[in-house]
Amino acid sequence: MAAARPSRHRTLRRLALRLPQYVLIVLFAATANFALPRLMPGDPVLVLLGEDAGRLPPEAIAAERADLGLDQPLITQYGRYMSGLAQGDLGFSFRHRREVATLLRERLPWTILLVGTAIVVSTVLGVALAAFAAWRRGRRRDTVSIAVCTFLESTPPFWIGLLLLIWFGANLKLLPLFGSVSVDRTTGLTRVGDVLLHLVLPAATLVLASVGATFLLARASLLGVIRDDYVLVARAKGLRERTIAFRHALPAASLPIATSVLLRVGSVTGGAVIVERVFSYRGVGALLLEASFGRDYPVLQGGLFVLTVIVVGVNLLGDLLYPRLDPRVRR
Repeated sequence: MAAARPSRHRTLRRLALRLPQYVLIVLFAATANFALPRLMPGDPVLVLLGEDAGRLPPEAIAAERADLGLDQPLITQYGRYMSGLAQGDLGFSFRHRREVATLLRERLPWTILLVGTAIVVSTVLGVALAAFAAWRRGRRRDTVSIAVCTFLESTPPFWIGLLLLIWFGANLKLLPLFGSVSVDRTTGLTRVGDVLLHLVLPAATLVLASVGATFLLARASLLGVIRDDYVLVARAKGLRERTIAFRHALPAASLPIATSVLLRVGSVTGGAVIVERVFSYRGVGALLLEASFGRDYPVLQGGLFVLTVIVVGVNLLGDLLYPRLDPRVRR
């Protein structure tokens, strides 16, 4: 009990030191989320009105601009935007005529399901392949694994998604081509199975696009500890090579792997934006792309802010977990 209290105090002290830094990052990201959409070419009012914009009188266009709050100075718009964030108000969509928070509540679970599945599967698969490859370093399987993972790491996710879409969706007709769930209102296990079927291709795309980085890092970490004394002692005791790899060497090499997994949340989320578009998956990424085409400032600001908070929160969690994974960090 006494040992747990100093550990808890160290965690709270580390949180107190790190939290202001992450708050500044979130504030900077919120400011960038406000500025970047407004740097995009195109007038959101004219985009929203579409073909009717050329036939409307200037007074009607000015009234629409005032209704959207775009007639005010940028500093006033920025102050209103930051004030809304402080109160938990993400704004009102120009295009959907709904609250941004409501749109994100509908879309965010699908993105979390997609990104979470991809990270878990790619981590498990990459670490397992790295363990087998490291123990067979220099052999043909190791060389082939490095070549394949390097190729996948350098391949754009949308290209992998298009290939999977053509092979398994269009040609073999084994899996759904688009969407996150069928149109019919299924319930129970039928709906769960339908959701999983629609998840396979988008998640497989993200797994293939991210497994290479995990494999290469895990292999390098394992090669760094494979000749340590405790590995030699375990081998001298007659333990099986698989037991030595997964029970002795892998835990010692877990810190860089854990760091990579937490840092990849942001990159996988960024890849999910494109993948959701390729498969018409009903997530936040597809919503943000639609908002960028329609110059829907509130959706872009709110969606990017929520994704930023999630990524920063995961990194803060990793920052607090590092000392528990490696006691040397505490010093």
